[in-house]
Amino acid sequence: MNAATSTPPPPPAAAPVQRLHHYAFRARDAEETRHFYEDILGLPLYHIIQSDYVPSTGEYYPYTHFFFRLQDGSFIAFFDLGDDESALPSPNTPIWVNHIAFRVNTIAELEDMRTRLQAVLGVTDHHVFKSIYFFDPNGIRMEFAVDVASAAQMEQESHSARARLDAWTERKAQWRLDRAKGLTTGALKPQQNDRPEVAARAAAAQRS
Repeated sequence: MNAATSTPPPPPAAAPVQRLHHYAFRARDAEETRHFYEDILGLPLYHIIQSDYVPSTGEYYPYTHFFFRLQDGSFIAFFDLGDDESALPSPNTPIWVNHIAFRVNTIAELEDMRTRLQAVLGVTDHHVFKSIYFFDPNGIRMEFAVDVASAAQMEQESHSARARLDAWTERKAQWRLDRAKGLTTGALKPQQNDRPEVAARAAAAQRS
């Protein structure tokens, strides 16, 4: 058989993803960040890498890369690039969108972290979990969350997740066509509102 016309073998199956290994951000100052994550949040500093060259790209960019360990063995990590600069927020994204959430086991633990951090938003009820929100010294929005839904409820709701996302994707495709024709302006709204009480509170606040 001609190699140029042979059918390539199928790709291997996706590897089973076990857990988050690490998520990395830019830090303005390593010690300031260490104090917050280790002394206040209780995550131990676990590993550090320092180099002049970036292994993945080969570019010259001296850095100190340091990792804090979570209970499940995963990490949140940071790069101090030695210039006392923080990462800039995304200019086209609301500040509440990009964030990282840590799980705690009980409402009592969530309340303890709320008291410990002081400057927090919440407790916020998301129905299937409850959360508090805050910012770290680098301006990163953080969340502590505790699950309140049962595993059975989450399993049941998982069965409709793909259908709901497919419906959104279909509506968004039509929205793109309508926008190209000048038939609509503004962003597309979801097809249903899972949290109507939030809209009711916002409306009440506007009236007061």
